Amino acid sequence: MAATNVDRPALTPAPKKFPITTLAIGFVVLVCLSLILIQVWVTWRAREVQLAETERATYNLARSVGQHAYDTIKGADTVLVGLVERLEVDGVSESRLQRFHSLLVKRVEELPQLHGLFVYDQAGNWVVNSQPELKKGANNADREYFIYHRDHTDRGVHIGPPIKSKSTGEWIITVSRRFNKSDGSFGGVVLATVKMSYFKKFYEQFEIGDSGAIFVALNQGIILLRRPFEEKTLGKDISQFPLFREYLPQARAATKTFTSAQDGVVRINSYRQLDEYPLVVSAALSRDEVLADWKSNAIIHAIGVGCLVIVLAFIGSRLIRQIALRVQAEAELVRARNSLEQLNQTLEKLAMQDGLTGLANRRQFDIALKDEFSRAMRNASSLALIMIDVDCFKQYNDIYGHAAGDECLRAISKVVAAGKHRPGDLSARYGGEEMVVLLPGTDVAGAMKVAESIRQTIYQLELKHSGNATGVVTISAGIDAFVPVRENNQPLELIEAADKALYYAKSQGRNCIRVSTGHSI
Repeated sequence: MAATNVDRPALTPAPKKFPITTLAIGFVVLVCLSLILIQVWVTWRAREVQLAETERATYNLARSVGQHAYDTIKGADTVLVGLVERLEVDGVSESRLQRFHSLLVKRVEELPQLHGLFVYDQAGNWVVNSQPELKKGANNADREYFIYHRDHTDRGVHIGPPIKSKSTGEWIITVSRRFNKSDGSFGGVVLATVKMSYFKKFYEQFEIGDSGAIFVALNQGIILLRRPFEEKTLGKDISQFPLFREYLPQARAATKTFTSAQDGVVRINSYRQLDEYPLVVSAALSRDEVLADWKSNAIIHAIGVGCLVIVLAFIGSRLIRQIALRVQAEAELVRARNSLEQLNQTLEKLAMQDGLTGLANRRQFDIALKDEFSRAMRNASSLALIMIDVDCFKQYNDIYGHAAGDECLRAISKVVAAGKHRPGDLSARYGGEEMVVLLPGTDVAGAMKVAESIRQTIYQLELKHSGNATGVVTISAGIDAFVPVRENNQPLELIEAADKALYYAKSQGRNCIRVSTGHSI
């Protein structure tokens, strides 16, 4: 049957394998980097959580401060609204002064934030107040709140900058309203003074750290009160600071982080502008103080992770070194095994090879014959054997010596070895000057061509042999070939038949080839 070509898929190259030491180094580095990256992420996340919690805290603090400021001003303003109504309806006469005085004293006693209540006429003179005795001849026409109401017809509440009380010398915040005469002209001012200490006492309840700050300011940027309390900050204009210049125009209430223009401290600021009164409140915590505990924990954790990474790196390096030593030992074992296998192959080859001729020896021939005989039997194919003998070789040794005889055998062996053309063919030294050629899948005709080619080539070598009739070295060969049948044939039959054919060739005058059937060439 003719052989057919079958398309075969292209072989995919095997994936490249990385050395175990490289993988181990990569694993150790990956573990160490993972620990570091996880710690960095956890630390940064803790920082973000801390800042978010601080923003919520400052937001709530600003709401509390704003509510307190609103309630404080609202209480004072409510009293002022009542006073304005009484003054505009009932007026102030000498007969009512004592009654007004008692009312003012009672209101101041009821509201702890009040420093005092005052009524001034259109010229700024003291009409009545909440003090035990009315100062005669006192005048407040030069005060900011009085000037404001005198020059503005607005009937709303007015909150002025912080001032020192003329009566007690205390720092106070003024809340005032204008009242008019019956004809609508300016009649005077009612004033409520709020104790700054009332605000301070409330603000001191909050834990804001050493660099935290709380302040209340007017909408136009005038500070009314600030914690930490410093007199130099009272009434200070901060309208050009970032809070009033950048953030308030964008939102009435928000939380921002920026550097204070007063002391250079970076703070988380929550601010809000009151709806009913022209006030802005702010609560701020120092970012550095807020993050102080976080920084300490971050440093401790970083040191811990650093030590762990160092330990892992040390253990990993030791492990990698051991792996490298093991790989090196395994490589040496592999090299030793390969060398041993090569040596075994060499020894096996030597054991299967004839030392003189370089052909396969009798042992290898016997094994090959058995295997090929079984294969031919299975495949129902022909197996041929050529048995070769050097003519008159004993005489050659006698004439030329054994050394020359060995050289002669080597020369003939090269020709016999070249006579096989397929991988399955085998040339062997059978014994003495006898050689064989085993030809699987070959019939008698094919074996005869091979044998004749060998015979002619040896003859053409013209190796001198005076003891031979031809005058040169020649060979005789016997051939047998058949398809073995199970249970009917044995390998020995092939040898015996070829040997008989060789004996027949010898008897026919040598330098010829005969087959087991007796046909000659």
